[in-house]
Amino acid sequence: MHPAKLWSSRKDNAVQCGLCSHFCRIEDGEYGLCGVRVNEQGSLYTLVYDKVAAANVDPIEKKPLFHFLPGSWSFSIGTMGCNLACAFCQNDSLSQGPKQSHHIQGQSISPEQVVQSATKHGCASISYTYSEPTIFFELMYDTSVLAREKGLKNVLVSNGFMSTQCLQELGPYADAINVDLKAFTEEFYTTYCQARLKPVLHNLKTIKELGWWLEVTTLIIPGLNDSRQELRELASFLAQELGPEVPWHISRFHPAYRMQDISPTPVSTLEMAFEIGKQAGLHYVYLGNVPGHSSETTICPQCGQAVIQRRAFTLGKSNLHEGKCGHCGAHIAGVYQ
Repeated sequence: MHPAKLWSSRKDNAVQCGLCSHFCRIEDGEYGLCGVRVNEQGSLYTLVYDKVAAANVDPIEKKPLFHFLPGSWSFSIGTMGCNLACAFCQNDSLSQGPKQSHHIQGQSISPEQVVQSATKHGCASISYTYSEPTIFFELMYDTSVLAREKGLKNVLVSNGFMSTQCLQELGPYADAINVDLKAFTEEFYTTYCQARLKPVLHNLKTIKELGWWLEVTTLIIPGLNDSRQELRELASFLAQELGPEVPWHISRFHPAYRMQDISPTPVSTLEMAFEIGKQAGLHYVYLGNVPGHSSETTICPQCGQAVIQRRAFTLGKSNLHEGKCGHCGAHIAGVYQ
């Protein structure tokens, strides 16, 4: 066990965790909702500081981040555990296991070793991903500090349910984040994620204020979050509250975890959401899990010409020059160096 951060003491050896928006009160000997933080005699500990359960070299496009160092490689790590319990989780063996058994699997890898591996493999960044990076905050924080010293960027792939204090602590060290905005109703978050929408929306605004590069992903699930009205409200929030330059990735659902009985999202539904996003004023809208679809290409919002062509996670022809469209010279929002 490793001492946890962002918590406070309560009566009778209880503690209050301040890491995410659940703000769990954890009694002595009990675990937080994430399953990887435990109260031992009035002190909170993390069980995943030295338990990296997944580590790979990924293209940054896989996060997905399309406007952050395109074509670069990112050393990606994750531990077991998650602070949400999404019924449609695509990685439940990693995220949900600790909640049932509190058995934590993973290799003992230090922050120093993570940074060394990223450098060795020629990566431009380290991504905290696969499960929810909030719940391995201590490992992520220590690694991100070292990464910054070595000139590496830090990337989060998150459900956005962390606390404001967590964001503020990471503020000086994180460079980019993709937030999974799962739907745009409280009912969906309560029923299918055991969480709440409002803190995620607040955190998205805070992330913009912190100056991190932000992209947003929404997994479209047939019959649950695919109504025209909900998609219009979601797209309008992105365009008006976060800015039209924020890329929106609309991802295709495939049966997973506790939603094996729902069919994959029709491509026509994704294309409807794409048009809704563009009508809301978003400059960059992409379809995910539909390899080869024309929407994978970055289009200049000014002249309408292709700037960066892609197929899945592979870059094709690029007409981007120093962050500008090679056709008309318009600025293409993003981080390119």
